[in-house]
Amino acid sequence: MSSDRGLQPLWSGDAIACDEAVQGLSELYSPDRSDESHVYDIVDALVEMDKISDDQRDEIRHRQKSNPLRDGADMVAEAGWANVTDIVAAKAKVYNMEFRQISPEDVDHAAFGRLDIDYIRDSYMCPIAQEDDTLVVATSDPGNIFTIEDVKRRTQMAVRTVVCSREDIEAVCDSFNVGEKVDYNLDDIISDMTDVEVVQDEEEESEDLERMAGQSPVIKFVNYVISNAIREGASDIHIEPREKSMKTRYRIDGVLFEMMKSPLKMHPAIVSRIKIMANLDISERRLPQDGKISVIVGGRGIDLRVSTLPTSHGEKVVIRVLDSKSILRGLDQLGMEPDVMQTFAEQVVLPHGIMLVTGPTGSGKSTTLYSALSQMDGEKLNISTVEDPVEYELDFCNQVQANDKIGLTFAAALRSLLRQDPDVIMLGEIRDNETARIAVQAALTGHLVLSTLHTNDAASSVTRLVNIGIDAYLIAASLNAVLAQRLVRRVCPKCKEPYEAPDNIRKYMELARAGDAQLFHGKGCDQCRGSGYLGRVGIYELLIVDDKFRDIINNDPSVSNMRRTFHESGSKSLFDDGMIKVSQGLTTVEEVLRVTEVYGKNEDEEFFENVD
Repeated sequence: MSSDRGLQPLWSGDAIACDEAVQGLSELYSPDRSDESHVYDIVDALVEMDKISDDQRDEIRHRQKSNPLRDGADMVAEAGWANVTDIVAAKAKVYNMEFRQISPEDVDHAAFGRLDIDYIRDSYMCPIAQEDDTLVVATSDPGNIFTIEDVKRRTQMAVRTVVCSREDIEAVCDSFNVGEKVDYNLDDIISDMTDVEVVQDEEEESEDLERMAGQSPVIKFVNYVISNAIREGASDIHIEPREKSMKTRYRIDGVLFEMMKSPLKMHPAIVSRIKIMANLDISERRLPQDGKISVIVGGRGIDLRVSTLPTSHGEKVVIRVLDSKSILRGLDQLGMEPDVMQTFAEQVVLPHGIMLVTGPTGSGKSTTLYSALSQMDGEKLNISTVEDPVEYELDFCNQVQANDKIGLTFAAALRSLLRQDPDVIMLGEIRDNETARIAVQAALTGHLVLSTLHTNDAASSVTRLVNIGIDAYLIAASLNAVLAQRLVRRVCPKCKEPYEAPDNIRKYMELARAGDAQLFHGKGCDQCRGSGYLGRVGIYELLIVDDKFRDIINNDPSVSNMRRTFHESGSKSLFDDGMIKVSQGLTTVEEVLRVTEVYGKNEDEEFFENVD
């Protein structure tokens, strides 16, 4: 009892005074506050920049509560609510730094040379200018103060930091490094090669060509052609013999440009040199041959796929440039509109079904599929591909090279893959009944199948599968979505200018309900080779196979019926998405009409009116 009485004075005071004391303490600290404070971050900055909404921010915060280790910016990018540029700009805002989009043309060579290029690649600290005694350094990681201090120590200069994307820094490094490799004088090389004569004796010709192919001028010329093509961003190199000359052309942004003409007598030695590099038979000039070359340019490995074809004036050689850096992109870098990207991202994480990407050759289908695969967790999923050929080596999946000569067809490889406990299967192309049938069976038995199909638009893909021989009810049960795409050339940013389009162009904008938009084009400059275009961007249409589409597939899967239903659903067509890119100043109406085919014809105006 005495002990209880000893405690009593502590609690027997005025109740009001006690309440006031508790209230005072709660103002200093409250362990249960509904409005929990947090550090200002990229998500908050994106809201202030009007790049995401308050609801989207709240959704990110809710997800972070269940997964606190995940970065909010990564969640925003995965959801497709903001692109890389917006996120990097928001990062600059968080650190109260200047944001810049840099290109190789913006970088001062003397400033860039103050740091080793390997250090720049590893640290993502890129010197871009020198202002008096201050070095301006672009970085993708402004919070890394230790590296910034290291740059000061290495350069012995004061440093002012601006923020840019990693992709911009990599592009600068690639450009500077490739530029250093190409130090040949082309006129001198051609002059040296014109003194080389080809022996006409057939018995000695092969041996003589091999000797010529190993001579310095020939090696320099081939090295120049390849490295210069990579620096120019070419996807293909065409070496073509003509009656009196040899023409070399690069395919840049989907269009061929003639780069040089050389004496025809150089052609046999050049072709032989390329054949030796690709391990082909230099003595065989009557049959087509295919090979592969692996080279290192600008510090990165690049594969070259070589194809030779006999023509009336000699062998034509086409070299496909396969740069894995250019194909491994995030979904936010493909140019999809946010709503399309978000829906597409949701489709590629489904547990089973078929996702098709359609379009003609060179429309970026492989890039889209690889980008989708790169979003998946290769550590937890068994991801396998069947390709013909395997153009890009990926370290997060198992790749199978199809080979019809030994019976390893798409169908045979796919059948074997199904015994390998796969989660996700990527097929290079569905081209026959057997492959399509096995793909459908795989989708129906719990696998996600990604593949390509050659059709003009998304709606005609269903009809194509029916024509291949797949039953409509199987297509309806297995197909999840179809993405159709094209690549259009971007307006060159250096010579971009507004212009008044003629009536015959403006009417297409009115059809797309964007008649008041300001139009831009490139007037032509050295950077874009006078074309007015530099780079490419994708245009897309996405068909989601819902219950309504499944009923139509089962009843009447004709092209006209599928297209009508697609437009009635309110989904954007290739033409619509192209016109959005036009209104954003990314491309021109002419480019959209060039790649969307039927959408550019006058007789389709009535179709658009009927859709309204």
